[in-house]
Amino acid sequence: MQNRTHRLLRKVKLHTDKVPPFRPVASGQLVRVVGLTLEASGCRAPVGSLCAIETMVGELIAEVIGFDDQLLYLMPIEELRGVLPGARVSPLGEQAGLKVGLSLLGRVLDGNGVPLDGQGPLQTDQYAPRHSPAINPLSRRAISEPLDVGVRAINAMLTVGKGQRMGLFAGSGVGKSVLLGMMTRGTTADIIVVGLVGERGREVKEFIEEILGEQGRARSVVIAAPADTSPLMRLRACETSTRIAEYFRDLGYNVLLLMDSLTRYAQAQREIALAVGEPPATKGYPPSVFAKLPRLVERAGNGGPGQGSITAFYTVLTEGDDQQDPIADASRAILDGHIVLSRALADSGHYPAIDIEASISRVAPMVIPNEHLEAMRKVKQTYSLYQQNKDLISIGAYAQGSDARIDNAIRLQPAMNAFLRQTMRDAHRFDDCQLMLGQLAAQCKV
Repeated sequence: MQNRTHRLLRKVKLHTDKVPPFRPVASGQLVRVVGLTLEASGCRAPVGSLCAIETMVGELIAEVIGFDDQLLYLMPIEELRGVLPGARVSPLGEQAGLKVGLSLLGRVLDGNGVPLDGQGPLQTDQYAPRHSPAINPLSRRAISEPLDVGVRAINAMLTVGKGQRMGLFAGSGVGKSVLLGMMTRGTTADIIVVGLVGERGREVKEFIEEILGEQGRARSVVIAAPADTSPLMRLRACETSTRIAEYFRDLGYNVLLLMDSLTRYAQAQREIALAVGEPPATKGYPPSVFAKLPRLVERAGNGGPGQGSITAFYTVLTEGDDQQDPIADASRAILDGHIVLSRALADSGHYPAIDIEASISRVAPMVIPNEHLEAMRKVKQTYSLYQQNKDLISIGAYAQGSDARIDNAIRLQPAMNAFLRQTMRDAHRFDDCQLMLGQLAAQCKV
């Protein structure tokens, strides 16, 4: 028995002696192009690293997104042009960190952190690794104080706490970007990081100049990756936005992170995953999409002792106004609340088109006093009572005097609509919103 054991150990040792140590190959060659996916052989590089590909128009940078035995799957970060069969592929080794610092304020960057605004290079020598370690959940501070976002309907009825992560659910064209711009101008957060991902190129400049404005831009960092950029660039834009927000949070600042949109992040990951052969699961989304969403969202929130906070708003595009869209459904489960924008309200000229009945802030009871919470409950019940009987009231089927509570809801409806509406350029302080809410709640009979 002992001799047999020695023979087995000797056999294992001889086998392991034959395994060569890992040595990265200097370069390989391109063997196939399928859609946006490039296949290279003859070189070794880990997943997530960058490679340079020689083309007729210069070097093309691509990221390793997978492999099959000795075949590497690459996806270009920029437009795929001038690629020839057998082109040389060279691993670039370790990626450089992301440039960070207060000089980022007022700048517009792409998904790699490179300036897009034509104002020259970033004036900073500080670098941060692109991927930060996850914070121990027991090290995070609890959400205990409200954040003023300058929007009366949110401050009063859907109070947001510092370090909370909220979803902004809406279809196309109901005012998501305008609401984000209102928050950038009206918030009391120290620094604002805006990620514009997968939107029309026209909307990027419009958001910066018209919606954000000079006042909002002065304390903001904008990361833009329009719809015509590669899926890798859109994915990187979301991760770069979050990484920059993490940097400022670790310095002790209260950061407001606005990401438009989380759906485009999921769609970019879907394109990449399907390109390397991952099977689709729910409505064409592979499992990796639902794994990456919580990893991105969980990086926001409060930091540890001595650090600041990241209060995040993620817009979620509900295709065809379907609130059961798989990305919308998955996002609701990992966020600390959701604000739903109603197309019916937007069509009637009610802006911001926030559906108070369908929206909720899960941390509001922890950051506001009981008086505010009770006033919020009264106003919401009165508003909902009117909405439930709206059809009967509209056709004249409801007789005045039948129910005192409904009579009160009808009388207060103009005042409640005026309270929940706000123009794009207005900003209302949190204390003023509390006072106005208390005055409105005093007239409610519930």
